[in-house]
Formats: sequence, structure tokens, C-alpha cells
Amino acid sequence: MRPHRRVRGATTDVAPLRLHAVRGATTVDADETAAIRERTAELVDEMLRRNGLRIGDVVSVVFTATPDLTADFPAVAARGIGLSQTPLLCAQEIPVRDAMPRCVRALMHCYLPDGSAIRHVYLHDARQLRLDLPE
Repeated sequence: MRPHRRVRGATTDVAPLRLHAVRGATTVDADETAAIRERTAELVDEMLRRNGLRIGDVVSVVFTATPDLTADFPAVAARGIGLSQTPLLCAQEIPVRDAMPRCVRALMHCYLPDGSAIRHVYLHDARQLRLDLPE
């Protein structure tokens, strides 16, 4: 059975939900704990905001970080903004020559109403990764 979200003010109507994946990325100015946490929290907040998501809509998040980011796990920042009961996973991005440095990427699995337009989020220098997407 498909999950449903109650529509405010409706007595019997429910909006069917579908599992979606939202992509995002950001860059970090330095390989420092505070910098990684700040930019990762900003990314996750913006992914939630742009897609009208609540914490409970998120199923899981996979984070990757480029090999030059070793000071902290991006998932620590996500737990700090409320995703403490959500499965989170961190992995290292494959080391590709000339790839964008100090980059954190996220793949967020979430439930949204069927037919929702997904808004992927690319912040700071990571915007260069997806110039085809609107802001």
C-alpha cells in the first residue's frame, strides 16, 4: 500500500505519496570540522526547504565527501539539525582527476506527493556541477 499524507482541511481526501530522491551538493572552504558542519547543515536545510519536506518525510540520506575532506562526517551536521532518527551514511567520493575539491554531496530519499517537482540543490562552487538546474 502506498503511503498517504493528509491534506489540511480535508475530511476524507488524502494525497498519495511516492518515494523520491533529491540530489544536492555544496563546497567547503577548508577541511575543518566547523566548516564541514556549517555547509552540510546549510545544504540539508535547503534541500528540505525547497522541496517542502518535514524531517519525518525523509527516509534516508547518503553523503559523500571528496578525499580532501577528512575533519568530520557530514552526517554529524544532519543529526544536529534534527535527522537523528533518520538513517544516514557517509562515503568517500571516488578520486577523479580535476574533480571539484572540498565537495560534499547528498542523496536524500523522501516521500513527496505523487507528481511533485523535485528541486535539487547545488550551493556555492558546487553550482558549477549542475548549471542546467534552476536556482
